[in-house]
Amino acid sequence: MLEDVLLITEKHRAAGEAIVKEVLKRKKEKFIIAISGESGSGKSELTHVVAKGLRKHGIFAKPVHADNFYNTLPLERTEWRIKKGIENVVGLSEYKWDEINKVIDDFRNDRQSSMPCVDLVTEQVDTLTTNFKGIDMLVIDGLYAIKIDDVDLRVFIELTYHETKKAQKDRGKEPQNEYRMRVLEQEHKQVQSIKNKADLFVNMDYQVVPAK
Repeated sequence: MLEDVLLITEKHRAAGEAIVKEVLKRKKEKFIIAISGESGSGKSELTHVVAKGLRKHGIFAKPVHADNFYNTLPLERTEWRIKKGIENVVGLSEYKWDEINKVIDDFRNDRQSSMPCVDLVTEQVDTLTTNFKGIDMLVIDGLYAIKIDDVDLRVFIELTYHETKKAQKDRGKEPQNEYRMRVLEQEHKQVQSIKNKADLFVNMDYQVVPAK
């Protein structure tokens, strides 16, 4: 996302280093990492740290933010959710999964690819075009990113929106009101429903541990 605010701390760096070590153990051609977690849990920060960490090993990793792929425009989303019922529509069905899978296919086949990119200042959706030739890995982050089938390593951040209220406020992307709280609760239920897909967990202490 354009103009996203990253609040990278030592915990993100330490977790990112642990994930990079795991990636290097599993490394293969055209590797894909997915990172999921609730709002404010550090998905974007971890994605950035992992991609930069891989670069130190001569690996070109491209971050892709799955939250750019909503099926409603940012300026229309609140009204649409309220009209349809937050509990009915907030969740896995809000992503354009076909478009996400198209980007993955372009990556796998070294093609040029175009994808949406939300400008957080204007709340408009731009188009980002990238050439995947020479890109070794993707790091895909998003609320529901680990649901993607064609992924080699799935990372789940266990912090819930209850623990990340300060981070959400500091980043200031959305106002913290009753509507937002209802959305966060519904997202919480949906994100937790895919937790069992994870290969690695970033636990409440931000330590990276294998799934049991």
